[in-house]
Amino acid sequence: MKRLGLPLLAWLVLLAGLFLLHPSALFALEKQSAGVYRARRVALAGELHGGVAILFAAEEPVLDFMPYRQDSDFYYLTGWTQPGAALMIVGSAAEGATARAYREILFLPARNLRMEVYTGVKMDAATPAVEQAAGVDDVEPMTDLPAELSRMVSADRGLFYNLWTQPDTPPATALLGFMAATLGSSDAPRAQDVTTLTMPLRQIKDDGEIALIKKASAASILAQRVMMQWWVKPGMTERAIVGAMTAVWMENGCERPSYAPIVGSGPNSTILHYSSNDRTMQDGDLLLVDAACEYSMYAADITRTVPVNGSFTARQREIYNVVLGAQQAAIDAFVAGKSTIDDRDRKDPNSLDTAAYNYINTHGKDLHGQPLGRYWLHGLGHMVGIDVHDPAVYPAVLKPGMVFTIEPGVYIPDEKIGVRIECDFLVAPDGKLIDLDAGLPHTADEIEAAMKAGKGVAR
Repeated sequence: MKRLGLPLLAWLVLLAGLFLLHPSALFALEKQSAGVYRARRVALAGELHGGVAILFAAEEPVLDFMPYRQDSDFYYLTGWTQPGAALMIVGSAAEGATARAYREILFLPARNLRMEVYTGVKMDAATPAVEQAAGVDDVEPMTDLPAELSRMVSADRGLFYNLWTQPDTPPATALLGFMAATLGSSDAPRAQDVTTLTMPLRQIKDDGEIALIKKASAASILAQRVMMQWWVKPGMTERAIVGAMTAVWMENGCERPSYAPIVGSGPNSTILHYSSNDRTMQDGDLLLVDAACEYSMYAADITRTVPVNGSFTARQREIYNVVLGAQQAAIDAFVAGKSTIDDRDRKDPNSLDTAAYNYINTHGKDLHGQPLGRYWLHGLGHMVGIDVHDPAVYPAVLKPGMVFTIEPGVYIPDEKIGVRIECDFLVAPDGKLIDLDAGLPHTADEIEAAMKAGKGVAR
């Protein structure tokens, strides 16, 4: 029987992946209901204690080769994807003359009809039914924002010290400076950092967010499998691996990589954030592939390390098993509500970093007989969500609803051996740990088997 060529096989895998994401993969961006975003705004208002928060959307890029991505906090609170907007959230206050009810206003910039020829039609405050489309109570022109804020502060000078916005952003700085001028003040208000309030809200994922992260993970797993089975071989370039994986992500409804792909072979496998991806892989190399995608603004983060020729050497397998054992040691040590992540100094006895480090440092030696702990150069993991590195104060206590990575690694430049194994984990409501990437090969034997399954396939 004639073997199937790679293009047809690849299409079959891609179509299989689409069934994992169907039907939402058919849409440009899968959003949650308007009520979910409103509930988040109300929750933020509850933390303002009568204050006012103002957040700005990301600006549209000037250069054609810079794709647009919405500001993460702005998207979390609105689901709005167009550039140049602002969101005002007014916290309720019940004191006398300064009493205020909760309010939310989305301010939209005026349409630029000339630019829309190039960038597509946008909405503004005059667009019919724009409040329903945006899912907010009120929509006003952006030109009304300074006047609205100045009126509120003029009526209650206490707000001068209870304003919250994104720190050090040009729109926020300009707005606060203009407001000070309109009120005849020599100093701009000292706005507080609103991201300190959105950060704890974003750490606990709701069911809709978890579903989107799982879809990002499913597409990322599929791309990693395509990488292992058909693309990795001596003579192939690192950049070709990036291209093949990117095609899988896009075919499965993902809008972009969730970070710059790291595809490092041989000596490049020991460079933590290697991004050139321009080396040609050699027989006997290890290949470290830290690459995953973003689905509807939510990220996955996966790393696998594979032998370029399909078989680990004894030494490569030894180091791989040490790293895999360290990941398992962290998993075994996990206790919801008690364990912490990214304790780089390993001072917390409850940190998963400590469990993983202790395993690495007591299993295996370098060529000089020294423990391997010195060759682990980074924290064990981080939060994952709208950002691949979702905000947190580390070491972070791991609670139900959180999604985070466990990614131990050992990097030995003298041996040209770099191994990292990274998976995304969800803390379930019952406190159990769920590996969102369980469908991807983990062990050395599983990786070799996956690679052998694609050997001999005609390209």
